[in-house]
Amino acid sequence: MKYFPLVWAGLWRKRVRTILTLFSVAAAFLLFGILHGVTATFDDIIDQIGEERLRTMSRVNILEPMPLAHLPRIESVAGVQKVAYYSIFFGYYQEPANDIGIGAISVERFFAAFPEVVIPEDQLATMLRTRTGAVIGKDLAEEYGWKIGDRVPLRSQRDTREDGLEDWTFEIVGIYEFEDTAFPSEEFWINYDYFDEARTFGNGTVNFYFEVIDDPNRAAAISEEVDALFVNSPNQTQTQSEKEWVRAQINQIGDVEFFVNSIIFAVLFTLLFLTGNTMMQSIRERIPELAVLKTYGYGDGTIMALVCAEALLLCVVAALVGLAAAGTVLPSIFASMGAPALPTPPAIIATGFGIAVLVALLSAAPPVWRVRRLNVVDALAGR
Repeated sequence: MKYFPLVWAGLWRKRVRTILTLFSVAAAFLLFGILHGVTATFDDIIDQIGEERLRTMSRVNILEPMPLAHLPRIESVAGVQKVAYYSIFFGYYQEPANDIGIGAISVERFFAAFPEVVIPEDQLATMLRTRTGAVIGKDLAEEYGWKIGDRVPLRSQRDTREDGLEDWTFEIVGIYEFEDTAFPSEEFWINYDYFDEARTFGNGTVNFYFEVIDDPNRAAAISEEVDALFVNSPNQTQTQSEKEWVRAQINQIGDVEFFVNSIIFAVLFTLLFLTGNTMMQSIRERIPELAVLKTYGYGDGTIMALVCAEALLLCVVAALVGLAAAGTVLPSIFASMGAPALPTPPAIIATGFGIAVLVALLSAAPPVWRVRRLNVVDALAGR
């Protein structure tokens, strides 16, 4: 610590330059923390999804319906313990901008297949005996201010009623939430039997089957067996674990990880030149002072250590400020996505710290090399 005043004085020799460099480094690591924080957090969320549940959909696309007649055949596959089904309801609340995720579910089967969904037993029982009942997510209830007992009118221009009306009215009989997961509870679930009988078209079809299997290690094999049942039918299927399905949906956007890494690499590569230039200018201006230190008995190793310490202090402090700012911003980003506020993964902070140290050492390398070759006589003579 006895050399800290020297490091501090050298760092603040040009205050404006140092402050601008600090802001630049902090901004770079703010971007690093946000981009990698989002991708790493979603990777952690996906990793929480087990392999014991499969999802079957049409091989054509997610909206292509499958016959409900597939159900007994899927149940006959060895290793399949439970099967639930789900049909997408295309509706909105009051105006099209209030689009809601609505699903018609096989209530008993669905809640048996999704034990992580928490709902009081009495509310579930009410849902089973109320044909026009609805169970909604806690997050959705908070967003619209809905509560149990409310009657909610929904409108659908696609899924019209058999009587020709576009309006559907459901009574909220339960509110669910997810246990120990980071997924938002924002869907509106209705009884499949009521929906199927009342709709104009698509009767007797569903969009998804969910299979609970006895051995997660056989997920791929069981998926192949399910799809093999319908390989020559007009309604061919695609079955995969829920973890694979979520990753596949994300991959449709593109190679997100590649894009993020490319952006971060470009930013850090530019940052390396910025900090290196700052350190070179700082050392160039202080060549006579460093020569004086040598005349007072400071060795090359000590002076080089002072230069490295200066670069480390500049980069690491600014990086920690940027990462802290990213940790402050991330919860609002997750909230805008409809996900719960999650902290910055510790691995991202540790990686950011390591990169800051590496950038500092690399940017200090050229001035350290110059200090090592410094000739006292030439330096004092201004040559």
